[in-house]
Amino acid sequence: MHPYNRLPTSGRSTPSPPQSPLRSPRRRRHARSKPARFIAPRTAAQRLSWVFFSLLLRRRGVFLFAPLIYISGMLIYMATVSFDVVPFIDHRPVPGSVYRTPKIYAKLRPEMDADDNSSSDAISVIWKIPDKGAEWKPCINKSLEGLPESNGYIYVEANGGLNQQRTSVCNAVAVAGFLNATLVIPNFQYHSIWKDSSKFSDIYDEEYFVSTLKNDVRVVEKIPEYLMERFGSNMTNVYNFRIKAWSSIRYYKDVVLPKLLEEKVIRISPFANRLSYDAPLVVQRLRCLANYEALRFSSPILTMGEALVARMKKHSIMNGGKYVSIHLRFEEDMVAFSCCVFDGGKQERDDMIAERERGWKGKFTKPGRVIRPGAIRINGKCPLTPLEVGLMLRGMGFTNNTSIYLASGKIYNAEKTLPPLREMFPNLHTKETLASEEELASFKNYSSRMAAIDYTVCLHSEVFVTTQGGNFPHFLLGHRRYLFGGHSKTVKPDKRKLALLFDTNIGWKSLKRHLLNMRSNSDSKGFELKRPNDSIYSFPCPDCMCHTNKTGEPKSSSTT
Repeated sequence: MHPYNRLPTSGRSTPSPPQSPLRSPRRRRHARSKPARFIAPRTAAQRLSWVFFSLLLRRRGVFLFAPLIYISGMLIYMATVSFDVVPFIDHRPVPGSVYRTPKIYAKLRPEMDADDNSSSDAISVIWKIPDKGAEWKPCINKSLEGLPESNGYIYVEANGGLNQQRTSVCNAVAVAGFLNATLVIPNFQYHSIWKDSSKFSDIYDEEYFVSTLKNDVRVVEKIPEYLMERFGSNMTNVYNFRIKAWSSIRYYKDVVLPKLLEEKVIRISPFANRLSYDAPLVVQRLRCLANYEALRFSSPILTMGEALVARMKKHSIMNGGKYVSIHLRFEEDMVAFSCCVFDGGKQERDDMIAERERGWKGKFTKPGRVIRPGAIRINGKCPLTPLEVGLMLRGMGFTNNTSIYLASGKIYNAEKTLPPLREMFPNLHTKETLASEEELASFKNYSSRMAAIDYTVCLHSEVFVTTQGGNFPHFLLGHRRYLFGGHSKTVKPDKRKLALLFDTNIGWKSLKRHLLNMRSNSDSKGFELKRPNDSIYSFPCPDCMCHTNKTGEPKSSSTT
């Protein structure tokens, strides 16, 4: 057999190559006398190597595993090698995840102060929108006809703070009117956080409320005694509906109305957010009527609020009586609830842990719950500090002579956090600086009444700045649109972008350019129409307002 035939083949028969011609008889005899001989491997290592390479040659597909074999060998080798030097890994925080605003302020303040003399105050030029020949006007039609016989009485318990209770009242008016029921003046539940025992008549003008709604919804102070005798004169014995949040008006018609007709008295508790925003026009009209016309603050609150508005305009005389109002949510409970970290160190951490335990008892320490302050900040969920608000407004073009009204509860660590805002805006005022202790004495221990005063002053400001969301700005956005021709005149900052801007080595001119664009974006969103799932309390157009031409006449519905 020819020596080539010792090599393994693919299994197919192929002709052998022709023999080379013999050069000499001596060579031929030599070849015959000493044939090629295979030498078998002697050691175990040699045998193993032979088997391995034989497999590779017989099955060439095995070469595909060569990288895997190489990597395995390298890993085995690396495991046997010791390293004297351990590489250092620098874990840098994600941009925007750390509160660094104090450093930014210290760096930018000289240039920021110098810029005041070279630019005009934004309050004199803000909201300069081109005249498009039309604007929105309030147009809520009141019924002129009498009401049919009532189907029964509805008693609701409104929960939450001032504006969450306001939602309950407006929704209760809408439900009662739709079901042709008599509404009992809503009861305000006492809340462990707001700690306000005020009744409806302490906050709102009850007589005005009843008279405004008289042709649309019957409203009474209490249920007749002859009906309550069936329930032992005890409201807790009255059938109570536990209605899911955002239920449709159809649910009230199909489920609540039959029970109302049967019992003649029903109770709904709690009642905040128990009616969906998307509802027929007849329901929306009643909501509009309740919120924008019937709900007027009680005489003491209205008098105090209007007095503070007049005093703010007096302090703003150099700006034509125009002032900026800020809803600042940097109270201790808000900071604790947000789970954000600022620059207060161990003292802040201890304060926040204690506040969370007082207000929410274990909510934030449940097993498995992970709190990531950096992620919260990046997502724009942290409440703005007084310093951040001040930097933002100065960047938006409001100079240091702008009058500022601060609507807020007790600011957390005010001795440290408030001075920078006062440095940027010396003409800064609150309820406490505008009114004497004697004037505020009857409101001081009632958080909802104090919030109602803030609401009034913010409502009539030239610019309203919201910093954290919630029911307070939710209602003010819509109420200001209702008063100012459909424009909210509100600065609603992009807090995700602010977190990045205040965590970079940015210059003043660049920061100002970004913030002026943010102000412009707020302006462009001042006029917005309500979409199906939006709230009429923030978007009164077109359900509560009409689009008019220059002569003041309403346009046709096709153009609204």
